[in-house]
Amino acid sequence: MDLQTRILIVDDDEGIRSLIGEFLGKHGYDAKTAADPMAMRELLAAEPFDLIVLDVMMPREDGLTALRQLGPDAPPVIMLSAVGNDVDRIVGLEMGADDYLAKPCNPRELLARIRSVLRRRAGAPRQVMAPTEGSPLRIAEIDSGDCLYFSGWRMDLGLRLLFDASNAVISLSDGEFRLLRAFAEHPRRVLTRDQLLDWSRGEDSDHYDRAIDVQLSRLRRKLTEGENGSDIIRTVRNEGYLFVPAVNTTATPG
Repeated sequence: MDLQTRILIVDDDEGIRSLIGEFLGKHGYDAKTAADPMAMRELLAAEPFDLIVLDVMMPREDGLTALRQLGPDAPPVIMLSAVGNDVDRIVGLEMGADDYLAKPCNPRELLARIRSVLRRRAGAPRQVMAPTEGSPLRIAEIDSGDCLYFSGWRMDLGLRLLFDASNAVISLSDGEFRLLRAFAEHPRRVLTRDQLLDWSRGEDSDHYDRAIDVQLSRLRRKLTEGENGSDIIRTVRNEGYLFVPAVNTTATPG
């Protein structure tokens, strides 16, 4: 394991911080800890980290509030919560968390989730994932060469970015990007929720049935805001969802 892979553990419980930190250290990670979100922000400002393990239930400032305040350059986040119900999972994922784990958790499961998130994040230039509102990034010169095109949109699979017709980057969470990819790779056919779960969540993630509904709603809203986006994903009653446009691997004129 690369010793430069740096994990920040944020939890008000000193015992949990020490336990997770020592466990990750034994597996080759450079783990540091913070007792609250304020200490987390101070460490993030002082040095880079590759991933944050963030507890939800903390006094004064909870983990969800801290997650909301993280900027676009922040590393991926795995949330931990002693509550662990579906609503908390959905809220955490909707707010941008990359994964969610209920406490008490098996350290080996947390290690597996960390490795999974880091694999998914490998090569993704996070600094361009979330343009500031009102000032969308336009980086047409960036292209990995592995793209899908539909209805004026460009989906770069290598960079894991979505561009609208004006080459502005559309901010998508990891879950939203994987869901859109599942649709774009299976266009013009009705897909069931189970198929979308399998293709968008992957074998190494839990199947959050209700979370995919949140991601689908957010994805549709973002696509609707673009040109020709009003009917890209159509609901087929009692069957599933249909990705309407044709998908090409090369840009089409006009």
